Amino acid sequence: MSDASRYLAPAARARGQMALPGSKSISNRVLLLAALSEGSTRIDGLLDSDDTRVMLAALRSLGLQIDDAGDTQVVVHGTGAFAQTQADLFLGNAGTAFRPLTAALAMAQGHYRLHGVPRMHERPVGDLVTALQAVGAQIRYDGQDGYPPLQISPAQLHVDGPIPIQGNVSSQFLTAFLMMAPMLAAQTGSDVTLQVQGELISKPYIAITLQLMARFGVSVQQDGWQRFTIPAGSRYTSPGAVHVEGDASSASYFLALGLLGQGPVQINGVGKDSIQGDIAFAQFIERLGAKITYRDQCLVCEREQSIADRPLPAFDEDFNLIPDAAMTAAVLALYADGPCMLRNIASWRVKETDRIYAMHTELSKLGAVVESGPDWIRITPPTVSQWQTARIGTYDDHRMAMCFSLAVFGPVGVTILDPGCVSKTFPDYFAVYDSLVTTAQEEPS
Repeated sequence: MSDASRYLAPAARARGQMALPGSKSISNRVLLLAALSEGSTRIDGLLDSDDTRVMLAALRSLGLQIDDAGDTQVVVHGTGAFAQTQADLFLGNAGTAFRPLTAALAMAQGHYRLHGVPRMHERPVGDLVTALQAVGAQIRYDGQDGYPPLQISPAQLHVDGPIPIQGNVSSQFLTAFLMMAPMLAAQTGSDVTLQVQGELISKPYIAITLQLMARFGVSVQQDGWQRFTIPAGSRYTSPGAVHVEGDASSASYFLALGLLGQGPVQINGVGKDSIQGDIAFAQFIERLGAKITYRDQCLVCEREQSIADRPLPAFDEDFNLIPDAAMTAAVLALYADGPCMLRNIASWRVKETDRIYAMHTELSKLGAVVESGPDWIRITPPTVSQWQTARIGTYDDHRMAMCFSLAVFGPVGVTILDPGCVSKTFPDYFAVYDSLVTTAQEEPS
């Protein structure tokens, strides 16, 4: 096995327990909110991955003092503003860093350049930029209109009424504007009202944003999912300490292992009171035959021995609310008793890669019959004789590598290309996976 690939043998069983890394969505939101707050914030359980390192490096470049307090702990000394009024920030392929920093720096009255890897420059940011320009922000595209890199300059900001912002491409645009709205309210002395245009996707991620803003002292007045108002005079204040719960999107792989490998698999770090929308994936796999035990800080997943050898029931589901965990569902479709449909997943097109194309291509390699469209994918699972071993391309997308590690409970193994791409959110993924999975060769007769 080389560093460029990892062969995974056919699996017979999965059981044991593991600890989730911190949530990426919560980690990068909390880091920025702590930076924009007055006072020091101790963050415990912070994800240690490429995306959070990008955010930490950017905040330090902007003049924030951030002390390392342990492996997953930092103390952010917030000042409510950025000391550096000029910076060139490389943000990799981290949308959870790029979009919120674009909004925050548009309010910061400095000169900034934001750029990333080539794929980041293919991910749209135009709807956010248009909304920011509507309040006077000076943002210029360095390349193609609507996409990074971006140049940001000082600006005279104003609020003339409700600010329209598109909600049907990425919820990160609304999250970004919400998080910086107190800065705009402070500079203009006005209430800031955001009016969502179109159907807002991925609503649970907006719920995370609103809950975390409230933790830092800013309560948003919400009218359904279309109108959000941040009162004049709002400002962030440190809560003193924040704990980052385990990543619910990453939990989906281990919930799936408990289902496919009978379990029990105990997933520590996220529980019944999680604020993350992807916890709903547990309910989805319950419908597929999993038994889930919900506890305060963990989930336990298993499958009854009496049905362990049966195919999973085919499904037709709308995954708009949990698009990341939906990728795990697409691989589970390989084990279904009929065609499976995943709907309302247009946001897959603008993620770390075009995930609809990538899933279509890689599932087909395994012997599945796959059809797809602008916002859907339909997977007809292979019969036993149709399964094919394959070299799975990962497209520099961490979730492609992790979800296809589940494609080993059929008659053949798979090879994952560029397994190191999991460093984006879960650097130790394959070590944890190996500790839980028993291969067919290892299973006692």
